[in-house]
Amino acid sequence: MDNAIAFYEAVIIFTVTYIGIIFDKIPRTICALVGGGMMIYFHHVTQDMAIKEFIDFNTLGLLAGMMVLISIVKQSGFFEAMALWAVKKSRGKAKTLLILLSAITGIGAALIDSVTAALLIAPMTISICRMIKINPMPVLISEVLMSNIGGTALMIGNPPNVMIGSAAKLEFMQFLVNLAPVVIVTMALTIMVILLVYRGTLHSRELTEKELAAIHIRSAIRDMGGMRRSLAVLALTVLGFVIHGSFGLQSATIAMSGAIAAIIVCGVDPEEALKEIDMNTLLFFIGLFVLVGGLETTGVINAMAQQGITLVNGDVKTMTFVILALSGIASAFVDNIPFTATMIPLIQDMQNLMGIQADYLWWSLSLGACFGGNGTLIGASPNVIIMAEAARSGYHISFTRFMKACFPIMLLTLLISGIYLYLRYFL
Repeated sequence: MDNAIAFYEAVIIFTVTYIGIIFDKIPRTICALVGGGMMIYFHHVTQDMAIKEFIDFNTLGLLAGMMVLISIVKQSGFFEAMALWAVKKSRGKAKTLLILLSAITGIGAALIDSVTAALLIAPMTISICRMIKINPMPVLISEVLMSNIGGTALMIGNPPNVMIGSAAKLEFMQFLVNLAPVVIVTMALTIMVILLVYRGTLHSRELTEKELAAIHIRSAIRDMGGMRRSLAVLALTVLGFVIHGSFGLQSATIAMSGAIAAIIVCGVDPEEALKEIDMNTLLFFIGLFVLVGGLETTGVINAMAQQGITLVNGDVKTMTFVILALSGIASAFVDNIPFTATMIPLIQDMQNLMGIQADYLWWSLSLGACFGGNGTLIGASPNVIIMAEAARSGYHISFTRFMKACFPIMLLTLLISGIYLYLRYFL
């Protein structure tokens, strides 16, 4: 009886917390911390268990280190310079500019993380579009899509990948080899669809030679020496992610080492650099880890795993596509970070119960959660960030309009993912 009570208590705590996160009336960090705290107060998780078993300090360290490192690169003016380069390269042509900014966003999301890429690219895009007198909305929508798609290519790109990599002990190169091919194809096809859908609004005149000559890329760079040093540290950090497994090091160690190296070689005040760590995000993760830990200790995750295996009749192929579809549709309406936090132990239990170690289940979760985040305005953080910046600049887009534009494209990306998974792992 006690076990049954604990089971339902954990389900209620989790459900109420999830509702709070979805409706966003209370800050999601507060919801997660209260939910995690309730799991401790109701004795479903002890404080010792939370610290030693459930809070993933590797994920937290990786996020914190990259926040500091990217903020130092940002201070040099590198990203503003990239935007001006895109204007000159496109010569002010709207379609060419959309392609270039979309590619920069996708690559940036993979290398520095999707949230940071969104924060950097949105205000620059609006300024550029005003400069050449075009409607920024098609470009911004493409950048939302590219943030979530591009960030899927590497372990450090999207928060769901960070969580999956740490929990499943997957290495940087495994993400690159297994996910980058489908991400590249999906990015290309998505940009083509965007150009087709918005072909009637992407009109602009080509900039004259005089106007192009007036754009000085170097003017955006505030510290040339700092830019070179910080980019060198970023490159070495990415290299560290590639080879860290060979030295028995965790990704958080590489990220924190990169952050410390950047502080030293760029002469940044450590106190100022540490202010760039988004504690709101880290505390949100901590609350989620404890919340999901309560589902594990009370047997909820195990029960869901057994039910899932029964529904697919133990067929791992069917399970792969169910995970992809479920993750994609759910992540469109529920922030993909808490959804991923729930799915990770569920997949681990499924693998244990079936006696398999199928990495493609993780790739299915990654593709579903990351691509699915494009479905609605609240599906992923970059969506909220870019559309909020657009609204501040007078370009408002409603939830319904965003969903009408992006949900069909999201479904297309899930279809591409399903075909890729089938061809690569089951044919």
